[in-house]
Amino acid sequence: MQSLRFQALENLTGVDFKVKPELNGKITDVFGSNVFTGKAMREHLSDEAYKSLMNSIKGGNKIERKMAEQIASGLKSWAMKKGVTHYTHWFQPLTGTTAEKHDSFFTIKGDGSSIETFDGDALVQQEPDASSFPNGGIRATFEARGYTAWDPSSPAFIIEQGTGRTLCIPTIFVAYTGESLDYKAPLLKALSSLDKAAVDVCNYFDKNVTKVTATLGWEQEYFMIDEGLANARPDLLLTGRTVVGHAPAKGQQLEDHYFGAIPERVYAYMRDFEEESYKLGIPLRTRHNEVAPAQFECAPIYEEVNIAVDHNSLLMDVMSKVAKRHKLKVLLHEKPFAGINGSGKHNNWSLATDTGVNLLAPGKTPKTNLMFLTFFVNTIKAVHDYADLMRASIATPSNDFRLGANEAPPPSSPFSPASTSTKYCRK
Repeated sequence: MQSLRFQALENLTGVDFKVKPELNGKITDVFGSNVFTGKAMREHLSDEAYKSLMNSIKGGNKIERKMAEQIASGLKSWAMKKGVTHYTHWFQPLTGTTAEKHDSFFTIKGDGSSIETFDGDALVQQEPDASSFPNGGIRATFEARGYTAWDPSSPAFIIEQGTGRTLCIPTIFVAYTGESLDYKAPLLKALSSLDKAAVDVCNYFDKNVTKVTATLGWEQEYFMIDEGLANARPDLLLTGRTVVGHAPAKGQQLEDHYFGAIPERVYAYMRDFEEESYKLGIPLRTRHNEVAPAQFECAPIYEEVNIAVDHNSLLMDVMSKVAKRHKLKVLLHEKPFAGINGSGKHNNWSLATDTGVNLLAPGKTPKTNLMFLTFFVNTIKAVHDYADLMRASIATPSNDFRLGANEAPPPSSPFSPASTSTKYCRK
């Protein structure tokens, strides 16, 4: 173990800290270049297919089979022009990570000739094996059927990995009985219920409101350490956090790391994963040193909740892949080190109407802003009434590391894994 550590320290002297990504010029030149955006839809879809897809995105209307065939054809045309050979239904099972099963556009015709094809059925629904995913025991292992179904409200995108490119189609993941097996399906149901209830309330004040959208601006904190040093720690490799060891000689005492100058090696890494994120339409805007040593943060411009959650899941994949190029290890665990800050994933959310009103913005005259006061008071009331349900819904083994100590209010139990020293608490 000691020899691995000393070898890692020795190898640090040979690391090129001045790795520069290829991004030159304006971010807007590459932003969304690997996303099937409205502009790409206009170029590759017929007028009726484009209108059908936009009606589904904005109004939740069903896409007819004929239109699905046209959309699939246009999506394949766009993807293949960018060098894509495979596609996948990209989903978020209850594992805490994303999942994908790649299929090729390539197939063999009856006469033995080859062709690239992608039809509406392949776009709309697939049947991956669900038996090995967490399912809450709703069925026996041999009943392995699970279904992914296309979510048109979250745009398709292309993942670049080495020289390969894969078309990713965001989907929900459900059992053959209809139960949700992922995080996206319950979120979409909640957003639909919220929209209906909020519009009913808004109409007491403004009859022009026909849709209310939840918005989200998340923050992603993370730790960076050298890959060689991480490989010398079996606890880090196996659990994503340290479980043994001494406290560092210099920790978080002065909090002088906060908003300090970004180290050059980490800065090169940040620029690299930011470029990858911009291509995928993730609107990253902020980067800085966090409080704990070797802790950093990035944050995007707020988006519609469903898309924002997809982007955060996608970003964590991108960050991990890009770190390997820089011989770094990114730690996304909620509490990788004892006695110092954990990595929060703070969520700043609100509600917005299709008339352009932020329902939780008080305005210049909050005391007379009755629509704001109504939603503000009802939000407080809902949190109070459903506090137990909310706590139960977030009481996962990993998320409990966030609750208490150096990142949030105290945990509900003194035996929570987050119940560590609050000596250096800042929040």
